[in-house]
Amino acid sequence: MLLAEDDRAIRHALERALTLEGYAVTAVADGVEALAQAHRTPPDVLVLDVMMPGIDGLQVCRVLRAEGDRTPILMLTALVETADRIAGLDAGADDYVVKPFDVEEVFARLRALLRRTSPNGGGAPAGDAPVREPQLPERQVEAAGIRMDPQARRVWRGDRELELTRTEFELLELLVRNAGIVLDHSTIYDRIWGYDFGPGSKNLAVYVGYLRRKLDQPDAPQLIHTVRGVGYVLRED
Repeated sequence: MLLAEDDRAIRHALERALTLEGYAVTAVADGVEALAQAHRTPPDVLVLDVMMPGIDGLQVCRVLRAEGDRTPILMLTALVETADRIAGLDAGADDYVVKPFDVEEVFARLRALLRRTSPNGGGAPAGDAPVREPQLPERQVEAAGIRMDPQARRVWRGDRELELTRTEFELLELLVRNAGIVLDHSTIYDRIWGYDFGPGSKNLAVYVGYLRRKLDQPDAPQLIHTVRGVGYVLRED
């Protein structure tokens, strides 16, 4: 794991906690070091602070994604506005944690990212919801004008191909495979993140909002609908 955080106290505390949790951690203090280390020894996962001197976390993320590097990235941010979080997702980050954070939340998000990218996957939490698992062997899945190729991680609405982050792709795939079924917040959190962050979390709403922006097109129906107090459903009205 590569950790980039310019605040020495936070960096040392998080490095110690992650090491005790069983991670092999390389910790650096800025974006320049982060890029150099990522190129020298590609990590399994990156934890990047957004606000760093020189090259910040967003720039590190953009550079790696432009190089075709799909290593999962968790952003640490003190910025709480939705637009700031969207900027991180747009840069190619897979998830984010807002400072001040509980280290257990960082652990949970890292486990979810690594489980989703591991060749062996890792079982989704058991539950009673009638949800079909997103990882199925068929080549493509389609619903409501959306066509997805899970193996190639490509998606189209009509003839237009969409550029999605890893989390956006997996969220859309879950909705497509369960088109017409209202998925509650807890089920979506469990299936995508492997952890329910509770009713106060805005994480899911941010991802749904950003996914809608990429899906929407003029004179076409909205596909992801909010069922207030319950969750979300994909359908073409």
